[in-house]
Amino acid sequence: MNSKALYKLSYGLYVVGSYKGNKINAQIANTVIQITSEPATIAVSINKKNLTHEYIQASGVFTASIITNEAPLSFIGQFGFKSGRDTDKLAGVNYKKGATGAPVVLDNCNAYLEAKVLQSVDAGTHSIFIGQLVEGDVLNELTSMTYEYYQQVKRGFTPKSAPSYQEAKPAQPQTASPIIPKYKCGVCGYIYDPAVGDIDNGIKAGTPFEANKADWSCPVCGADKSQFRKLE
Repeated sequence: MNSKALYKLSYGLYVVGSYKGNKINAQIANTVIQITSEPATIAVSINKKNLTHEYIQASGVFTASIITNEAPLSFIGQFGFKSGRDTDKLAGVNYKKGATGAPVVLDNCNAYLEAKVLQSVDAGTHSIFIGQLVEGDVLNELTSMTYEYYQQVKRGFTPKSAPSYQEAKPAQPQTASPIIPKYKCGVCGYIYDPAVGDIDNGIKAGTPFEANKADWSCPVCGADKSQFRKLE
């Protein structure tokens, strides 16, 4: 089977939040879909190992904030490559507690949805939570980020806990920069491509990895330069 066929499925990119007691958490998800319109219901697939999964089970509610194309990789990395067990992922982020009590992220998002869980489906490593919408609103008219845009334009990668995860493979050398090596982050899998640079951090296309300043860090997970390895 050619697993690349799965890449052609259309996904968005969302921050899914929930709570347990007085604690809140949120994570990146790319599998939020609408199920029905009357009543309006949505579903999300969440890895059972994730803290957000535990919180959704406990509270019976979840939110989905829809990420825009303008969102920097560092924003996505904060929710996608860090654990709420180790850090407050909402620190420094503009958010509010919604009608459900779960966090609604306002930064880098154009709309949000809030749902009360109707049922959950066991999907092996993941649970599929199906929820009825209780609230939602549009924040702005910016374009929603697709998973394809995230991968091809933002050059981001997927956490291993995501339902759509596949092991990243180094891209084949391009004729535009055949002699300038690429470097891969050992923490999250992000590949620094000199032909593209790092737009979020002002690194112009054509800048070799070695030329980046000593305090430059991975735009996705924040790992320092020492965590990168040259791709052969």
